[in-house]
Amino acid sequence: MTGGELTLGAVLVRLEEREREIAAQAEQTREQIAQLTAMLDELDRAVEEVRITRKTLLELPESGPPTPPAGSELPDKAAYQEILAVFAEARGPLRARGVCEAMDLDLAPNNINNVRTSSSAWPGAAF
Repeated sequence: MTGGELTLGAVLVRLEEREREIAAQAEQTREQIAQLTAMLDELDRAVEEVRITRKTLLELPESGPPTPPAGSELPDKAAYQEILAVFAEARGPLRARGVCEAMDLDLAPNNINNVRTSSSAWPGAAF
């Protein structure tokens, strides 16, 4: 045999090396597939959660402003009218304490509770 010819032993060694290289690449590819499969599963779960949320929101009834209970009349008292005026001038939600301050009332618990009771049907109240 000349120097350019391969012996059977040399061919078998080369084949064994190539087999190891291919096996290592296959293992790396399997690991990548496992990672991508896990990512895909997570994305599928997220999509399903968004679908469920959208479906739930679409099934909710349209809601308008709260309506007072049937048969209830708004008081015609001056204090109630003053409370309504405070809410009308407010730039955002008010708490009972803020209403008392706007009406120059003492911040006594009794006053705060009375304001809370009188204005609980007002949409801008945040008690």
